[in-house]
Amino acid sequence: MGIDGDGSHTLSGRVIQCIIQVHQTLGPGFLESVYRRALLIELCRQNLATQAEKEVVIYYDGHEVGKHRLDLLVEGQIILELKTVEALSKAHYAQVRSYLRATRLYVALLVNFAADRADFRRIESS
Repeated sequence: MGIDGDGSHTLSGRVIQCIIQVHQTLGPGFLESVYRRALLIELCRQNLATQAEKEVVIYYDGHEVGKHRLDLLVEGQIILELKTVEALSKAHYAQVRSYLRATRLYVALLVNFAADRADFRRIESS
């Protein structure tokens, strides 16, 4: 079930369906932590191995300079960064791109649950 070089988006498509399901069921207005737990349930229901709050070490010039926790990591391949904000900003995109660099992963989904419709953006490492 690849998402990298072969052009297949089957995994990200399955994850997006889970995002849509959670948003349709809960609607907007809850805290990010509520959506994270609900999405974790839905992803597990779809038999997708998911880690919540996966710790990532950040390095600079070979030295550990900090740590970050990813909201969700699906199948060890897709980072999910969840937001409940009025609108996604350039800072949110920059945050996700930095997570892709730090993890050397290829795909992330930036998700905003605050909108009337599920708002998700696929971001790929450059």
